[in-house]
Amino acid sequence: MMNKLVAALLLALPIVLTGCASRSPAPVDDRRPPPAAQAKPPAAKGVQPSARADTYVVKRGDTLYSIALEHGADFRELTRWNKLEDPAKIRVGQELRVRAPEEPAAAQVGSARVSRDIESRPLEGGTVAAPAASSTAAAAEGGMKTFPKALRMPYSEQNLALLARGEARPEVRAEVKPEIKPEPAKPVAAAAPERAADGIDFIWPAKGRVLTGFSEPRSKGVDIEGKLGDPVVAAASGRVIYVGSGIPGLGKFIVVRHENGFNTVYAHNRENLVKMDQNISRGQKIAEVGNTDADTPKLHFQIRKLGTPLDPQKYLPPPG
Repeated sequence: MMNKLVAALLLALPIVLTGCASRSPAPVDDRRPPPAAQAKPPAAKGVQPSARADTYVVKRGDTLYSIALEHGADFRELTRWNKLEDPAKIRVGQELRVRAPEEPAAAQVGSARVSRDIESRPLEGGTVAAPAASSTAAAAEGGMKTFPKALRMPYSEQNLALLARGEARPEVRAEVKPEIKPEPAKPVAAAAPERAADGIDFIWPAKGRVLTGFSEPRSKGVDIEGKLGDPVVAAASGRVIYVGSGIPGLGKFIVVRHENGFNTVYAHNRENLVKMDQNISRGQKIAEVGNTDADTPKLHFQIRKLGTPLDPQKYLPPPG
């Protein structure tokens, strides 16, 4: 009997062990706080930041004058921004600032403070300006009564009888509106030329046919035919920011700064007749047609905005 019992227990033992092994482990609720965000690895040493839009790296053949012209700046501004002792001494690979340093944040805050002070400035008499409330809102808030309105009727026994019976009604009169005559049609203004849209009315700087038109990057302006000594006039009023021959290929030339970021260039001159920082007026003679750094007498004329060359013929009136 004992032997049979032991044998039965030995047979049942594998079944019990198999059932225990098939059970899934109980779920564990992890209540530990999440690990802190992993800090970003530091940038690798020796990696240079990308070139900013307000800087320029000097290339072979550049001069400070050519860099200033290409970025719409005065070469003296570049000298000051970059603390250069000699404008003629720049080296290939040198990084130069070509835009004015940004305005400090304190100045912006100050301008905002001034704006707020103006908005809250008291008017004469010690009152502060505030938006006027609408007449409807003022009537509602102030309790102004507009109804019922008094009824006025001509005196007669019939009207007295109507009043006594409460049958009187206000007289309704049709509103007569004044006749409004339509305004005569105004002529539609012609589309403004591109030159007028930018606020400057340029004129031709010399009389002569166009030898070479604008074609970037080969030709950054137009070449105007002329004779030695023909007058070169300012295409618009402005201030002279360069007089000299600091860019190979242009000979003797002049750069004039105008409003709205415009500069004009007058090159290959025989003689320059203006000085640095001189204020000039539109149509004023500033040079004489020449052939310096050119194979024939001509005027090379450019219009630039913020340093970018533009097609002058889109900003000049039709030749006449």
